[in-house]
Amino acid sequence: MKTLARLIAEKLLAIKAVKLQPQQPFTWASGWKSPIYCDNRKTLSYPEIRSAIRTGLTSTILQQFGKVDCIAGVATGAIAQGALVADLLGVPFIYVRSAPKDHGMGNQIEGYFEKGWNVVVVEDLVSTGKSSLQAVDALRAADINVMGMVAIFTYLFPQSAEAFAKAGVELYTLSNYEELIATALENKYIQDSDVEVLKQWRHDPENWMK
Repeated sequence: MKTLARLIAEKLLAIKAVKLQPQQPFTWASGWKSPIYCDNRKTLSYPEIRSAIRTGLTSTILQQFGKVDCIAGVATGAIAQGALVADLLGVPFIYVRSAPKDHGMGNQIEGYFEKGWNVVVVEDLVSTGKSSLQAVDALRAADINVMGMVAIFTYLFPQSAEAFAKAGVELYTLSNYEELIATALENKYIQDSDVEVLKQWRHDPENWMK
């Protein structure tokens, strides 16, 4: 029987939410060259996949954290996913901007919440962990108890693992880079010769191809 991580990886590849191009790398906004591009927002356009992700994230929260007072989504990619999970759990939903607004009330956290609430953060994608943990910092600054984080996918960067450990945040994901590569190879999205290139990139993405 296939694991959830393998099933989610198959779905992401099938709808091209994840694209692998070891020979024609993408350029990220950071300037990094990358053989992979991930856009989990595409999953929202496919009801069956959207439902599978919503159910997977919700089940993970219940299994790992138990009862929560609220779900917090990280803007902008995880707003819809977080709202779907909160709806299934029957709890309030809030979302966290990357920075406070420069107008109006100047909010960084949008929606109603109370100090001391137990909250799980929903993220769509974890790369270095920087933006994800900035959302955690904002919630903690508002006296919200962050129980942990769930996400659809992680690249499994070493610096990400270090950052989450240092911040004291438990992270659980539906799928990850290793499962994705194994699935892509099995389904012939890539060749055997591509695997080593993809592994090298994951271990030092900032300097890959320099």
